Amino acid sequence: MLPGCAHTAKEIRTANQVSQYGITWKFDRDYPVGQFVNGDWWVVGPVTVVSVTPAPGPAPAGEVFGQDINEWGDTGLQDNRERRNGSMVVMSLGPSQGYDSRGITYDPATSISFPYQLPADRSLISTISEPTVPNTVMNADIMWDSEKSSYNVLKTAAVLTSLSEAPPADAFRPTYVGGNKEIFRASSLRWDRLKNLPIDTTKYPVPSFEQYARYLERPWIDHMNGTWEGNYLVPVDNQPPYGREVARIVGTASLLLNMDATQDQKRRLLYNLIQYGIDLHGMVELGAVFNEGGGITSGRKWPLLFTSLMLDDPSFIPPTRTSVFHEDAQTYYGQGWYGQQALWQIVMHHGTREPYQEKPPSQWDDWDETSEDYRVCCTVRAWVGEGLAALLMGAKGAWDHNAFFDAIEDWMRKDDLYAANRQGYPRPTEETTTFDPFVDAFWALHRGDVPTQLDGVTDLKWDVNQSDDLKWVPNTRPGT
Repeated sequence: MLPGCAHTAKEIRTANQVSQYGITWKFDRDYPVGQFVNGDWWVVGPVTVVSVTPAPGPAPAGEVFGQDINEWGDTGLQDNRERRNGSMVVMSLGPSQGYDSRGITYDPATSISFPYQLPADRSLISTISEPTVPNTVMNADIMWDSEKSSYNVLKTAAVLTSLSEAPPADAFRPTYVGGNKEIFRASSLRWDRLKNLPIDTTKYPVPSFEQYARYLERPWIDHMNGTWEGNYLVPVDNQPPYGREVARIVGTASLLLNMDATQDQKRRLLYNLIQYGIDLHGMVELGAVFNEGGGITSGRKWPLLFTSLMLDDPSFIPPTRTSVFHEDAQTYYGQGWYGQQALWQIVMHHGTREPYQEKPPSQWDDWDETSEDYRVCCTVRAWVGEGLAALLMGAKGAWDHNAFFDAIEDWMRKDDLYAANRQGYPRPTEETTTFDPFVDAFWALHRGDVPTQLDGVTDLKWDVNQSDDLKWVPNTRPGT
């Protein structure tokens, strides 16, 4: 029996099909069905899914293959017409996918055929493929012109969850990966842990709750375990295709939830961010790794910690020494060339890359310069919102990687503490700002409202020269 399940008979209905986001699952007969608080469907199983519409199958006649070759000569796409509109039941993480054969990680063995017997405690992820690429990304409103579209081959995805019995009426959807379908409830949310910080909406650029609730409304498909090829398989109507925007969106959403507004204004956005945290929790339990390097996998740690706070559930806090998150792998303590001690490294880009910030720019090679480009364009600048939200909610100790927060502080500090040491090289003009004017304003207004809190207790560095899969080594701030 699912913990805390309680539905009255009148709340349960039966149906022989359900639909969401243009996807319809048809069953062999009527089954008890309902919707979680985020709108996703559940069905009491096991259930025979006789068909999905749009149906999985080969590419339609007349489809023209669109190739994307990046500046490095790479692509995650191939000209393969075998599968479109694929479905998966994901029991383990990895790059293989059965959604669309244009992705180079396509594995037909992972693609579900119908009719399909969906057991209880399983999730069916179904997709709609894009007939052409590129296509407009769902978060185009916060993107510059060159990145308002992408070559992602999936349009949308939806999740059907089969449970052994009806969940409570206030249930969140359990994670879409694996067989652990633990139910978490909206009635457990600790609303008191959200701040109500003032910001004048007539003076500052405050985005709408509706805009960010829509960004987080649909399932974010993250089970391909941080592989860069998987970027081409995230659905453009569901989620941003790049980790920089994952961090931007979860950061901005978290700050919106901590501004002065009513629970009714915050509710939909809160539910959607909590749902993402629940999905990530399931992935971490299956060994998820978010350290591909560059800017691909930012933004996955904070939703877990936020959900832990809001559900008052410490199981969502990932273990520091045995988990890997992008922001932590890229920040560490050392002695930087202009006096800074919170340093940044790219970790991996066409192979592992050595740290570079200990050396002055006069000694940088091409990959060092590329590393600096990524620091400025794609990472720290996007992390400020999530970092500020964590500080405001007293989560620095739970995050347990102090160099991350110090890197953000250095980035946003208006006064250049290191000006005398820069050896004629100017401070990057991007520093002191983020990509999002709302985050800039919230930092200026409320960085001073961060409560006193404990630091993390485990300072580690991701050492690319270690032979182990987990490359964490002890790392302390110089002078301590």
